[in-house]
Amino acid sequence: MPPLVCHSCNYKLEVFSCIYCRYRKNAYLFIYYLIQFCGHSWIFTNMTVRFFSFGKDSMVDTFYAIGLVMQFCQSISLLELLHIYVGIESNHLLPRFLQLTERIIVLFLVITSQEEVQEKYVVCVLFIFWNLLDMVRYTYSMLSVIGISYAVLTWFSQTLWMPVYPLCVLAEAFTIYQSLPYFESFGTYSTTMPFDLSIYFPYVLKIYLMMLFVGMYFTYSHLYSERRDILRVSPNKKKM
Repeated sequence: MPPLVCHSCNYKLEVFSCIYCRYRKNAYLFIYYLIQFCGHSWIFTNMTVRFFSFGKDSMVDTFYAIGLVMQFCQSISLLELLHIYVGIESNHLLPRFLQLTERIIVLFLVITSQEEVQEKYVVCVLFIFWNLLDMVRYTYSMLSVIGISYAVLTWFSQTLWMPVYPLCVLAEAFTIYQSLPYFESFGTYSTTMPFDLSIYFPYVLKIYLMMLFVGMYFTYSHLYSERRDILRVSPNKKKM
């Protein structure tokens, strides 16, 4: 008995299914990048308007003004690890994990837990650096998903991080350093465990400070290699 569906029909169904899956993946990524772009753009605009309206006074209560939106944006950015793991986003898992870990630890464990740290000028500076990187990165990623590419934007997105990312790490390290006296005074996250074991959180942060710069070197090396590959491919696309 001849097959009910011919091989050509099967092939067409497979092609259609593949195109449909790719469309759904791109639509999801576009919406995700758009949400991140809108969130970080709102934060940056809010900080800019407040600075021109109130001057240096606005830097003291930066966290109170935009902290909730920043927490939301950084929280959903953890989805990027899932994107990479399941293969809908092409990137290396470990470098992205290190970048996200830096932000989550500094934002949630250090800044959010200590009100005195929230009023430091370095928090405002750190948020500016984060938003500069993310606005450009998510703009580039959002347009790339729908097949739009601009040579200037590609170059800018692959170059801006070179001076800004080390500054981010320095600001993160300085934020942790300024938080140490408060963790020592209030004993936040420090705990005593059975069998005379104890966790003294300031020591944990000091160890993490050293690891932070080791992670920066690894991440910087990866981003530089990625930049070289992307900028090498872009001119070839133009020629084609």
